[in-house]
Amino acid sequence: MPSVEITASSASPRRVFMVLSPRSLGYSKFALESLFRNSAEQIHLHLITDSAADKESLVEEITQRQSPGAHLWTVYAEDELAGREESLFAPYVHLRQFRHGHPCWRKITDPVLLSQDGDEMVLLDPDLYFPNRFCFEPTPETGVLLMWQRPCCLLPAETVRSGMEQGIRFAHHVDIGVGAWRAPVDLEWLDWLIGRLNVQQHSRVMHIEAIIWAALAMHIGGGYLDPNLWQCWRFHQHRRVLLKLGVPGVKLLGAESFSKLKCFHAGGHAKYWLAEAQQNGLLDGGQTHISPGQILPYEELIPSDFYREQRAKDILRRLGYYSLFRQY
Repeated sequence: MPSVEITASSASPRRVFMVLSPRSLGYSKFALESLFRNSAEQIHLHLITDSAADKESLVEEITQRQSPGAHLWTVYAEDELAGREESLFAPYVHLRQFRHGHPCWRKITDPVLLSQDGDEMVLLDPDLYFPNRFCFEPTPETGVLLMWQRPCCLLPAETVRSGMEQGIRFAHHVDIGVGAWRAPVDLEWLDWLIGRLNVQQHSRVMHIEAIIWAALAMHIGGGYLDPNLWQCWRFHQHRRVLLKLGVPGVKLLGAESFSKLKCFHAGGHAKYWLAEAQQNGLLDGGQTHISPGQILPYEELIPSDFYREQRAKDILRRLGYYSLFRQY
């Protein structure tokens, strides 16, 4: 792979974080490769994984099969941050329990452990693809940036309902494929939120992370990344029918306008189609998108709307819709 050409700048590298297991490299290697190849800014990628063996596997992946070029990278195993957790999170029982729940939840906690006041934290999921040369959006001094998606994907519904009944507000249409905020973080409020939502009863449910971000968005502000540049895969009804009829998923990916995007979030089963799509030349747009995109204001998830949507989903579930069209 050719070395990446970095835009000349006196600025510090962008501080980028990804929680990554080597078991996801079947698709996450495309996120790494396209990020290193297409980021026009120098980045320092912080990979956060579980064990020392996982760390060794990720180091091998980057040194032997990736081409970071002028970009910087570091890999951390979970236990390597134990001392920092003990010092920074010491007063916060719920937050410390949260860090040891689902591994995805550490996208909230561990960048904080690796940051000082004022540091930016650009957060990435492993099922992304960067099809064009691009720059990340500027990280705001306050608030958090998140991707936008339809419909409402906050799960489990009972956790959202519990929060609403306690007066906790949630942003609507949030997608957590890409995010950005800065240290310091209000750890006391975050610990309170985690405790009030009683998330430990769902300690193996990755979707809890999105609920926390949706609450943070309404609490500290910020906005959605421009969905015309930062796009989330949407598995709408038309695509469900096509897949049910046997249309290959890679063909559906090929219908996306990748040349217009900074980033594509291949959520659900779409991430498993990335390899074939790239092999067929469907993903790379060959364009340059380095200008900042617009930031859109958050929309609140109104409780009455949420309850109405849940009633509609319950009806569809009883009718067998979700058995017929399984989520991809």
